[in-house]
Formats: sequence, structure tokens, C-alpha cells
Amino acid sequence: MQQNRIVVRYRDGRTVKGHTADFLPTRPSFHLVPAEAAATGTVEILLAELKAVFFVKDFTGDESYQEAKAFRPEQRVAGRKLRVECLDGEVLVGTTMGYQPNRPGFFLVPADPRSNNERCYVVSAAVTKVELL
Repeated sequence: MQQNRIVVRYRDGRTVKGHTADFLPTRPSFHLVPAEAAATGTVEILLAELKAVFFVKDFTGDESYQEAKAFRPEQRVAGRKLRVECLDGEVLVGTTMGYQPNRPGFFLVPADPRSNNERCYVVSAAVTKVELL
């Protein structure tokens, strides 16, 4: 089974990095194997406690890089363009193929192709505003 590299962001501000092979947005939980060398075993993650699950290219990223929060005029994209404001003030900009306000969450592909995030699953309960661009 394919292991996805993810960063889990809780609504309370905690962050956990690791791998998962059983994330499904239709299930209330999934399992994560923490990336920290000292961590052992698997942790059950409850979607109801999360802000988002970020599927990342690598765990370190580039802290000095400021991700663009807009689409370039020449940029061709698939899906609907969204601007998402989270409860903690973070703003995510990207495209989605399946946003519906009444669903528990939705996938978002970042507008910035240089983002360390390949995509993220945003938990609807952690969102204050969704704007179509």
C-alpha cells in the first residue's frame, strides 16, 4: 500500500508529521506513523479534531519561501478556484474538484506550483469563509 507523506494540523495548533496509508475522507479516522525518530508505533488521528491534512513533498520544506496566495494570470488550472480562511486565520488558495459546504471536508491543490504541499484535505468545521475566485 502506498505511504503518503503528510503533515497533520490540529485545530488546537498542534502539528504532527508522518506517513499514512489509510487516509480516506469518508472515514472518521486514519492512522499515522510519526516521522520523528524517537516516535514508535502508529497513532490514530480523528478528523473531527483537525484543521487540515497536508500531503507534502517533503517534511522540511523551505521556511524562507513565502507561498503565493494568488493564481498567475497565465496559469491554467483544473477545478474551481477557492480562497479559504481557517479559524486560526490561515488563508489557503487553490483549486478543488469537489467543494460542497455541507460536506465534512474537501481537497485543495495549492495555487502556487512551488508550494511544498501537493494537496491538502481541509476539514470544513475548521473553516470560517470560502470564497470562489
